[in-house]
Amino acid sequence: MSPRDFAAYAYLSLAWGLSFLLLLHVVDAFGWIGAVTFRCFIAGALLYAIARIMRRRLDFGAGWLPFTIVGATTVAGQLIGLSYATPLIGTAMAAIFVASIPLFSMVIAQLWGLERITQARVFGLVLGTIGIIMLVGFPAAPVTGAFLLGCFAMIGSTFSAAFGSNYASRHLSGTGPWEVTIGSFIAGGILTLPLLWFVPVPGTPVALDYLYIVALAALMSALTYVLYFSLVKSIGATAAISVEFAVTVVAVLVGALVLDEALTMLQLFGGGVIILGCALVLGLVRLPKPAS
Repeated sequence: MSPRDFAAYAYLSLAWGLSFLLLLHVVDAFGWIGAVTFRCFIAGALLYAIARIMRRRLDFGAGWLPFTIVGATTVAGQLIGLSYATPLIGTAMAAIFVASIPLFSMVIAQLWGLERITQARVFGLVLGTIGIIMLVGFPAAPVTGAFLLGCFAMIGSTFSAAFGSNYASRHLSGTGPWEVTIGSFIAGGILTLPLLWFVPVPGTPVALDYLYIVALAALMSALTYVLYFSLVKSIGATAAISVEFAVTVVAVLVGALVLDEALTMLQLFGGGVIILGCALVLGLVRLPKPAS
């Protein structure tokens, strides 16, 4: 991994981990469909405007179908599940579900023949799973119908993210990250826009709410997805999506330090195990070779 890729990986970890704070405010103000629809349109339009100002040449020659599929999965599917579930199951539980994305991605990449799953990567993903289990030290939430719906929504969200990332790696490998981000976000916004008829904005947002959604769209969607799709092209879908392990650590720390959620020593140790799993998946740490 190059220093540039590592810097992008670190930024994604922090930005997506901190995004849970803004997400709760945005969903409360715009509703769980509005939060996704407006976020998509703002992110796509902002990135397109920046590209035009920079006179950056954009090539959407891959056609509308690949952008629509990535927009429906990695963008709309993932964000709808996340926006719907987080208020129901809490930041910590949502973040723990998010960390399962690399597991789905590894299986999909293996089935599609996109990547060779090495022993080190498998071990890293196993460590990441163990770390996730260690993180589940928060008081158990009441198992209500809403809680179960939130859990199912997060499973759909994580699978959508993994599927879309591998699809982009397979069908948009020759397309630049700016084009993939712009096309998929605009497609995601168009796909979710009709759903506002069924889940309208709950009230009249105030000025601060608009600031939150612009920040979420600009810093934690437009910029992050350009970096993310660059990583997918550079280091592969499974390695890139392993950033969700680190996102979980950041989000759990945010829950403990900002939202006053309990954090035990076991969870701190679990965070360390997750980081070690990431390092193995990315090849930053290598398993010792067996003696001849």
